[in-house]
Formats: sequence, C-alpha cells, structure tokens
Amino acid sequence: MDLLEYQGKQLFARHGVPVPTGRPAATVDEAVTAADAVGYPCVVKAQVQIGGRGKLGGIKVASGREEAREHAAAILGMEIRGLRVHEVWIEEASSIEAEHYASIVFDRSAHAPLILFSTKGGVDIEQVAEEDPGAIASLHVDPLLGYQQFHGRRLAFEAGIDADLVRPLTGLLAKLYDAFVGEDAMLIEVNPLIVTPERELRALDAKVTLDGNALFRHPDNAALRNPSAEDAQEQMAKERSLTYVKLDGDIGILGNGAGLVMSTLDVVAQAGGRPANFLDAGGGSKADAIVAAVEVILSDEKVRAVLFNIFGGITRCDEVAKGLIEAFERVRPQVPFVVRLDGTNDEEGRRLLRDAQLPGLVVEATMLGAAERVVELATGTAIAPGRAEPGPSRTTPTLQTR
Repeated sequence: MDLLEYQGKQLFARHGVPVPTGRPAATVDEAVTAADAVGYPCVVKAQVQIGGRGKLGGIKVASGREEAREHAAAILGMEIRGLRVHEVWIEEASSIEAEHYASIVFDRSAHAPLILFSTKGGVDIEQVAEEDPGAIASLHVDPLLGYQQFHGRRLAFEAGIDADLVRPLTGLLAKLYDAFVGEDAMLIEVNPLIVTPERELRALDAKVTLDGNALFRHPDNAALRNPSAEDAQEQMAKERSLTYVKLDGDIGILGNGAGLVMSTLDVVAQAGGRPANFLDAGGGSKADAIVAAVEVILSDEKVRAVLFNIFGGITRCDEVAKGLIEAFERVRPQVPFVVRLDGTNDEEGRRLLRDAQLPGLVVEATMLGAAERVVELATGTAIAPGRAEPGPSRTTPTLQTR
C-alpha cells in the first residue's frame, strides 16, 4: 500500500525522523488556515502518489495568505499524470544547503533489506545510477542482526558525505530502519534528504510503501488506505478477495494458481496476444468466486476476449463450469470466451458447458490451442454481437470442442 507524502512524514515522525512542520488540507479554506498556522513562507504541495509533481505545477511556495489561497485553489482538483489532487500538504519552507538521497527497500533476491545512500539527491535515483553509478552507496542488512552503527558509517564514507554529517546520518538511518521494520514497510525513500544551514538533516519528502499483507498488525496504517487512488478493477478484485493485477492488453485472463496464470500470460503473448490482467481465482475456486472473477475482468472496457485456463486439482472443473453458466446469466458478456478445463471433473465441466450452449463460448482441449483461439477472437476473426468493431462483419462463435 503506497502512502501519500504527508502520511509518510507522519509515520516518520512517529519514529523520530526529523521532518518539516506541516498540515494536510482538503479544501482551499482548510489550506489557508493551515498556512496561517504553519507560518510564511510555506509550501503548498499536491498529494498524489506519483513523482515529478514540482515540474508539473504541483508544488508552489506561498509568501503570504493570498498567495497560499491562490496556490491551493490552483492545485486542488488538478490532474497530475492522470491522478486528481484531492488533498494538499501545507509545509513550512525549508532552507536547503545540500540535497542527499536515502532509501531502504526489501530486496527479494537477497531476502534482506537493502539500504541506499547518495549525496546526489533531488533528482531521480535512476538518473544518478545511469550517469554516475559510483555515487550510490549500498549494503544489505542481515535481518537477524539488524541495523548497526557501522552500517551507517560505511555508507557515509562510501558516498563521500561531509565529515560533520557522518554521525547525524548514521543516527537518521537507524530511525529510518526502525520505521521500515516496525511498520512492515517494503520501501522507504527520502528524496531529497536535505542539509540545512544549521547542518541538520531533514526529510523533505517521504515515499513509503507498506506490506499490504501485514496491515492486520497495523490498524492505524490500514486506515490510511485511499481507495480513490487505486485502480478501479484492482479495488473491485480486492473487495471480492481475488488476486488481480491490471495489465495493458485486451485479453482477459483467469486461472487457478499463480504459476498457471503466469504460464498462461506467457503462452498468450507467444501466440501474439496482449493480456489485460493477471487474475488468480485460487485453489478450490467455487462457482461464486468464478462469477466475481468474470465481473472483475469484464469491468475493464479494453477487454475484447477472455481466456479461462483451469487445471483441476483442488479446484473442480464442474464448479468452474457452474460459475461460468451463472456469470453468463448475470452479466451477459458481450465478448467471446475461450475455456480450457483439465483435471478433476473436467469431463463433467465440459458437459455442463455443452448443455448450457452459452453464446460466444468456445472450449479448447489444450493451453496452446486456447491461447491461439482467444488471440484470433480478440484480433477480430470472430466477434461477439454488441461490440462495434472496424472492418467487415464477423460471425459469432457458438460452443465448440476440439
């Protein structure tokens, strides 16, 4: 779960990380009140979960009350890379002598947290890595040992930070690591980590990603979830307890088991198609789960055809067939479906589909055959009625078996 900047800073403050004073606001009047409380000059910052806000007009300095009102009115409601601004963060202006970069991310390949530090902050770390990779110091922390003072000193010396900041940096990284572990975070990033004229370190920005699977341990953090910032299909799937990731293609995919779904994505891509999603209905999927999955997949308007790839182990193919039949009755899909059933009760499942004579549904015997068929349907060799398509008219497929 990604946090907004001000939420990340509030989390930092709980762990003693120094951050500028500020207040959130959802209306122009609230923003002006917050600016009066924070003092002038202050900074009005758009709260959206994306970088590059300043370049797009989402961060402005206000020297007085009227300017704060003007900036808040301009920023609230604006769109930044497709995300609408619903809140602003009013923050005291900071004097900046230097900008550094610090982050902690969980490195899955190493099974350990990875700390990164660079004296070249204020720009994208990818740009620094490309232009001057030696400017980024990094090290893994043994989760059983935890962060130690020598970790911070090593990073400071490798990055070449000023000598008088070695001790403060070591202490600040300890607090960031405490927040990373204590809040079950997957990523904590501070860019820029500024040096003030008083030679103090302060987090001027906060990017925090929490482990959604650990939110049951942090009810306060769970309350920070912002459904309006989530993808509509992913939000719908989460409400239905489905594992769903939206992709940029036009072929809806459902399977039972993450490995099978990933294999299906690969086979569809190999056949020349572009998957629209990853959807794992899970082992032991019942009819109601299949109905929910169909509703989620078809909620994406880009989907032109759907592939169900089911290997029955714990999951019974006849239950999947019943779910499909019920889904067709409820949703009445306007795109073709290709279904491959194999495993437990597969013959019964295929019989149920054959007897139901669902319009626009094709049954294939193999994964490769199903992938090739769904790509044919998605690219226009056969289109279900109700969808306007360019080119000559096509016939609607009826239930077939191969």
